[in-house]
Amino acid sequence: MKEIAPLSQETIDKIAAGEVVERPSSVVKELVENSIDANASAITVEIKEGGISMIRITDNGEGIEKDQVPLAFLRHSTSKIKSVEDLLTVSSLGFRGEALSSIAAVSQVELITKTISGLTGTRYVIEGSKEISLEEIGAPEGTTFIVRNLFYNTPARRKFLKTPQTEGGYIHALTQRLALSHPEISFKLIINNQTKLHTSGNNNPKDAIYQIYGREIAASLLEVNEKNSLFSVTGYIGKPEVSRGNREFENYFINQRYIKSSLVAKSIEDAYKNFLMQHQYPFCLLYFTFSGEMLDVNVHPTKMELRFSQNEGIYQALHDCIRERLLNREHIRNVSLEERAKPEDKPEKSKERPPEPFEKQRLMQEKAGQIAASIRQDTPYEPKFDKSPARLGQENVHPSPAVPTDPNMSCVQEEIQYEGKFLSEHGKKLHKIIGHVFDTYWLVEFEGKLFIIDQHAAHEKVLYEKTLKLLREKTFTSQMVSPPIVVSLDIREESALKKFEKEISDFGFDIRHFGGREYAISGVPGNLYSLDAKQVLLEILDGAGELNESETPDLVLEKIASMSCKAAVKGNNALSFQEAKTLIDELLDLENPYFCPHGRPTIISLTKHELEKKFRRIV
Repeated sequence: MKEIAPLSQETIDKIAAGEVVERPSSVVKELVENSIDANASAITVEIKEGGISMIRITDNGEGIEKDQVPLAFLRHSTSKIKSVEDLLTVSSLGFRGEALSSIAAVSQVELITKTISGLTGTRYVIEGSKEISLEEIGAPEGTTFIVRNLFYNTPARRKFLKTPQTEGGYIHALTQRLALSHPEISFKLIINNQTKLHTSGNNNPKDAIYQIYGREIAASLLEVNEKNSLFSVTGYIGKPEVSRGNREFENYFINQRYIKSSLVAKSIEDAYKNFLMQHQYPFCLLYFTFSGEMLDVNVHPTKMELRFSQNEGIYQALHDCIRERLLNREHIRNVSLEERAKPEDKPEKSKERPPEPFEKQRLMQEKAGQIAASIRQDTPYEPKFDKSPARLGQENVHPSPAVPTDPNMSCVQEEIQYEGKFLSEHGKKLHKIIGHVFDTYWLVEFEGKLFIIDQHAAHEKVLYEKTLKLLREKTFTSQMVSPPIVVSLDIREESALKKFEKEISDFGFDIRHFGGREYAISGVPGNLYSLDAKQVLLEILDGAGELNESETPDLVLEKIASMSCKAAVKGNNALSFQEAKTLIDELLDLENPYFCPHGRPTIISLTKHELEKKFRRIV
């Protein structure tokens, strides 16, 4: 048997560092969180070579007293807690006392700090957990950490780092999240002597969104403000048109910490169901406040995962809150006929000739009419929505745009589109149906815009919501067929049939075992029209097979109802004008008429302004 011996302190420190310091972004995270806890109002992050060769974190916080500096680098030394009971009430970002010790164990660290009351500052150098110097120095108030040559004494760890560009990308993403979580703090990120990010720190989350994500997203936000018995949440969610193909734009902070939670993510994404296409994810910036009793305290070094004490209640409350904000809007995307210039592109001076004199007069008259119309409108207000299904999404919402604090923010205001009432009883009277193109898209003129309706997507949504309503109200009809249709099911399909036999029966199918793996279909749903009942059943079983028995009955019904899309009128099948009007009438009665069950838009719009630009009537 090999001899048992205690590890050296140097080895212990390096092992401990491996739990906290995984890569350069881990160092940035720990040091910036310390700056935030020190009440800094401005923090600068500077890196070189992806943070591998140098990381400098500078803040204007409270600083550290000279006699406290060496203690800060000892393992498990902290000013945040005194005993395990304090974990239940801890509100600071760092509290374990491992960060500085771990960073110093695998790098060369220089600390310069000065308190408000101190006459001079302190400079402290520690390399590989070994103190090099401690001296007085002239310094501004606050703290600066310089971390050089990360993993210089653990080459095995260093070789597993990725390229400087990739490591720098991790730090960039981290700094963005920290800036969003603390909009009251000005963050600056410098990579290889170039400023990549600089936020104002004016405590306006919408300005932070603009400075980080740009004009398009900042102009497409819906405000969230909810308080219930489980949590309170404020912030913004993006309109469906700013979705992305990954979850990188889902930002939510719990008690000011950036958290990854499958529960929160599922609740948000389920709320966007039928608003987004498959494999598309929404933008959100949400700030949650939970009481300590609602959270399972997590002391894992990364502090990225949290567990909740009332999962089901939290899921439902958040889901309903976000879905209500989405439903109470008209989501008709205004498309442009030209590619938008990138924010960093400077517009060239127009070389086009000015409009003709008569055109100037017409534009002035049109502008005067718009101003007069706006004066006649009511003062912007927060409407009291009628929550009946027939009216959701049809309210006249007057957005109150925030006043930009930055002159560059004016482009955000230009992007906020008029929230018209195209799908409303009043709006319908003003519709001017022009015709259709390609036997698929209907053109409707309304209040200075051209609306284009995809007849297939619109009819899909009508059938889907009608079917779902009938299923929930248990008023679906069944049509008997003779002779019965015999279908052979494999093991997976047979299992799905047994699991969801009741829901499939409610849909209108009358199915009985016919021996072996054969089943006889004696009745089919009354609205299948000319569809192949056997094929529809197989598709339902395939879809239902993806669900678990633990899924809610509503999810099963939604999956079954989505099969009704097969009966929708297809493109290239010409509709009459009366049929098009009927289709618009049916859209009025829907809860969410703007997207088909697969998340595709049913209606888009094009402004008169865009057309006139293309015809050079305006420049």
